[in-house]
Amino acid sequence: MPAHVETMFYVREVPWHGLGTKVMEAPTSKAALTLAGLDWKVIQRPIVTKDGIPIPGFKANLRETDKKVLGVVTDRYKVVQNPDAFSFTDRLLGEGVTYETAGSLQEGRRTWLLARLPQRYIISGDEITPYLVFMNSHDGTGSIKAAMTPIRVVCQNTLNLALDNAKRYWATNHTGDIHGKMEDARYTLLYADQYMAQLGKAIDSLNRIRLSDRQVCEYIDALFPLIDNPTELQRKNLMQMKQEVKTRYFDAPDLQHVGKNAYRFVNAVSDFATHSKPLRERANYKESLFARTVDGNALIDKAYALVKE
Repeated sequence: MPAHVETMFYVREVPWHGLGTKVMEAPTSKAALTLAGLDWKVIQRPIVTKDGIPIPGFKANLRETDKKVLGVVTDRYKVVQNPDAFSFTDRLLGEGVTYETAGSLQEGRRTWLLARLPQRYIISGDEITPYLVFMNSHDGTGSIKAAMTPIRVVCQNTLNLALDNAKRYWATNHTGDIHGKMEDARYTLLYADQYMAQLGKAIDSLNRIRLSDRQVCEYIDALFPLIDNPTELQRKNLMQMKQEVKTRYFDAPDLQHVGKNAYRFVNAVSDFATHSKPLRERANYKESLFARTVDGNALIDKAYALVKE
């Protein structure tokens, strides 16, 4: 039941997340910090009412360069400065790492550094490159995170599957002994090796699960269930998303060498989740997509769970 599409066009962007400042020539995180325009610090100021009455227990986080308020936090909140976070990645990752992109989201409230690890993995004939994302927040709403994000090189798909036996990220809040917690993040490198080993086993297992065309269509229906009493527009949008995934599964050039199996299906869903433009393109949709890449993409995880059942 191949998908027959008369015309179709979509663009895959480089880098794969479409965000940030390209810093591939940066030899250190300090250089990456400067190139990405993140060489600023956060200062804290007490909060007072309009009448000058102090508000105990809270402070405002301000960007030092322009005094922009990034967030209101409690007295327990410990600032992790951009230079400290980035220099930590130097110590964490060591030689051979390439800093690819860095930037800020939400007008400086969140910052990140993306590094490509030097290891090269060939799994079931595919080259998969491990990336490490270090994300920090200055507004009090998010934790400090370091996450593994494997990318299938040939098509720039994320393969950050939620595996049962391998951890792919480390996170902590901005309270307590921050420096001690940051040192604990060194375990992310141990997680990286364990995760890639388990990912290889998972992909080999997916390659052994044969799928009929009918099963593929049933899985796609399960991924995009029709709500009760849908409007005509909702029905049309749902059909469009289903057709996009079918097209990626049956027609994508980079999957033609892959058999009709669960690995091909997961890649088609990952391609859709990674590269498909939303039906209604909001100004911050790339930021949201990148955040899901760090935290894990529910659609990819659901596809993986479906074929494993």
